[in-house]
Amino acid sequence: MDPLQTVHLGPRKKRPRQTSALVASTPHDIRFQGLVLFILEKKMGTTRRAFLTELARKKGFRVENELSDSVTHIVAENNSGSDVLEWLQLQNIKASSQLELLDVSWLIECMRAGNPVQMTGKHQLVMRQDYLPNPIPDPQKTPSLAVQKISQYACQRRTTLINNNHIFTDAFDILAENSEFRENECSCLAFMRAASVLKSLPFTISSMRDTEGIPCLGDKVKCIMEEIIEDGESSDVNAVLNDERYKSFKLFTSVFGVGLKTSERWFRMGFRTLNKIRSDKSLKFTRMQKAGFLYYEDLVSCVTRAEAEAVSMLVKEAVWAFLPNALVTITGGFRRGKKIGHDVDFLITSQEATEEEEQQLLHKVTKLWEKKGLLLYCDLVESTFEKFKLPSRKVDALDHFQKCFLILKLHHQRVDSDKCSQQEEKTWKAIRVDLVMCPYERRAFALLGWTGSRQFERDLRRYATHERKMMLDNHALYDKTKRIFLEAESEEEIFAHLGLDYIEPWERNA
Repeated sequence: MDPLQTVHLGPRKKRPRQTSALVASTPHDIRFQGLVLFILEKKMGTTRRAFLTELARKKGFRVENELSDSVTHIVAENNSGSDVLEWLQLQNIKASSQLELLDVSWLIECMRAGNPVQMTGKHQLVMRQDYLPNPIPDPQKTPSLAVQKISQYACQRRTTLINNNHIFTDAFDILAENSEFRENECSCLAFMRAASVLKSLPFTISSMRDTEGIPCLGDKVKCIMEEIIEDGESSDVNAVLNDERYKSFKLFTSVFGVGLKTSERWFRMGFRTLNKIRSDKSLKFTRMQKAGFLYYEDLVSCVTRAEAEAVSMLVKEAVWAFLPNALVTITGGFRRGKKIGHDVDFLITSQEATEEEEQQLLHKVTKLWEKKGLLLYCDLVESTFEKFKLPSRKVDALDHFQKCFLILKLHHQRVDSDKCSQQEEKTWKAIRVDLVMCPYERRAFALLGWTGSRQFERDLRRYATHERKMMLDNHALYDKTKRIFLEAESEEEIFAHLGLDYIEPWERNA
């Protein structure tokens, strides 16, 4: 076990709070003069605090035993910014606007690196506005106090794959899905937003007090959270998981090509299993649904990153056979750093291709795969993109680029040569793949839109409309005030147009 992550097992006697509980230690050389640290004992304990203090000093950091005006950084563990500021107030200490409040993970990363690392959103503690110290710092001076108000928009929050609140977000994901199955849009959106904001928090919520000042948590959401905190589970979630309709819809929609209307019809007809549906001669399936049933076991299993990379090479080989200079970019969850997914999405564009070459590329690529026996299913949708059409006002609007929804045969040998040496009846796996072809000048907007996540994109478009009087979709950004289209060659430029700090793809897992 990493010594920095050591946990203390068993009960510990409470000790009176004090800022000078550390035993005098051997003096060490201070390498980083600009940093003066104070490690908060609250929720950490004396032993762990002493251990971290001594370790940090050995690494060249200056760590004070007592909190003084010289301290520049307060490091805490399992505390929110509100908790730290409340503790400061109890000590009759006023927090300076130059003081950084940071999670212990920042100090641990610093010690591993052997020098101070950059402070990011995941390190900064979050506070409730009612605990701002008096006097409130002048907002014009942009104070560096690290704790900030949490935005209602996912595009202003950095959300990595590290989720400190799984017990709540898993519950809300289930409730949102059930609401979507019942076509209750308002309820679905409320649970999705609640899950999204909780995923972005750099701390774990352990009491309802921790939820104060956090947006997107309505009364219903808070009631569920309180029940989970007290009982470890939610009666609402248990009811959904035991609901026959939910279980049936969950099963039916796992089939490629089956949506809510089809699921509703099958449920009303009394079907509860896929075997019954498959064997019923009176049912007629679409071409997509037939493929969904035929390759069900493969498609319902997760696509690994290794498989996604193998598919990426397969796509690039085919595309470059016709357009050697084309840009092929993996999008979706894999671009956001996920290790598994349900399909693999690609954005294809070329600066040098003619309009006709762009239009024919996907046709040529799919025909090539068909000749090689790799194409198991193909639905090619032609482009309806209009250059000067205003962006859609709908937050979930589909784009108008040419695209292919495919099922490809991926041989195990392309992923793992060892598998091929094993005597298997089946030497390949069916993989869902989406290809999108867009004009080169629109690639930044398409890349941003196809990277996701769904909630991040919804909030990005909502933010553009409500906060900036602009319209954004996968094709363009339009300024309604100036009545002009804003050009962008990169995602960074789109964020800049919107007045937003740039958020990396791996921080968009909202």
